[in-house]
Amino acid sequence: MTKPTLTASPSYPASRLRRTRTTGWSRAMVRENILTPADLIWPLFITEGKGVEEPVASLPGVSRWSVDNIVKRAQEARDAGIPCVALFPNTPTDKRSENGAEASNPDNLMCRAIRAIKDACGNDIGILTDVALDPYTSHGQDGLIDADGYVLNDETVAALVDQAVTQAEAGADIIAPSDMMDGRIGTIRRALEMGEHHNVQIMAYAAKYASAFYGPFRDAVGSRGLLKGDKKSYQMDPANSDEALREVAMDIAEGADSVMVKPGLPYLDIIRRVKDNFAVPVFAYQVSGEYAMIEAAVAAGAADRDAMVLETLTSFKRAGCSGVLTYHALHAARLLNG
Repeated sequence: MTKPTLTASPSYPASRLRRTRTTGWSRAMVRENILTPADLIWPLFITEGKGVEEPVASLPGVSRWSVDNIVKRAQEARDAGIPCVALFPNTPTDKRSENGAEASNPDNLMCRAIRAIKDACGNDIGILTDVALDPYTSHGQDGLIDADGYVLNDETVAALVDQAVTQAEAGADIIAPSDMMDGRIGTIRRALEMGEHHNVQIMAYAAKYASAFYGPFRDAVGSRGLLKGDKKSYQMDPANSDEALREVAMDIAEGADSVMVKPGLPYLDIIRRVKDNFAVPVFAYQVSGEYAMIEAAVAAGAADRDAMVLETLTSFKRAGCSGVLTYHALHAARLLNG
């Protein structure tokens, strides 16, 4: 074979980026972001009863579980390599009130589920608990309201502190305030320290937007039909980005161990800005509306579930996330485990 004659100005490209894409082993070797089951947190919905599974119509494949079945789900998560579950209660209507007092009941659904999981799993899996009043209020807001329906900040923070300490005493590992009240992270941190819950983490919903993607979640916790008004006076405006950095900075200064951006895919730019500006773990919540859209696409024959789930979760890692809360967590973990 005649050797090609090299010229000073070759017509072929000197760099071929396709070279490293040619084979599977090569793609794996240069892959910049790796998704594993340890990157996932599985949100679970709790309901009253025993042996209960209540499918959530607007979240195909997601159910509310009684405490005994929540324990089984936590064990499944542990066995799949998922490090943490996130708990959300569907509080019975007769236990909801204007002031959400059930949130601080040490025998409420949340606390019973925490204790049951700890009894069954010990420290083999973490438990993240939601701190907000919307699953407990008769009006569906995340806090206490005045006569005009305005959500009161400081009065709500006092109630959230009681709720957080109650959950910590039940055995919660991570307290996750999702309410977006000003000053609640610092106040909760001080209360946890005073109660000698020194190792209980706080994952702050630091940049939680007033999003249209939360509808199915509100079905799951039974608050959609109860909500009076909207949450725009305390959740963030979807048009704002710089404000998210101010929120994150405040929560870190007040003692947050990690921060969350919620929702996920519509706010990848926020995740990246937070990661680039702060040296803390950043999490995203792939919320109920995002999950429902994927499932709707699959049901319509427009998408492959496995490929779409792994691609969207990888996008969070690429944007800078340490982990993702997702209803697809168990499915994704099983895919990743082969």
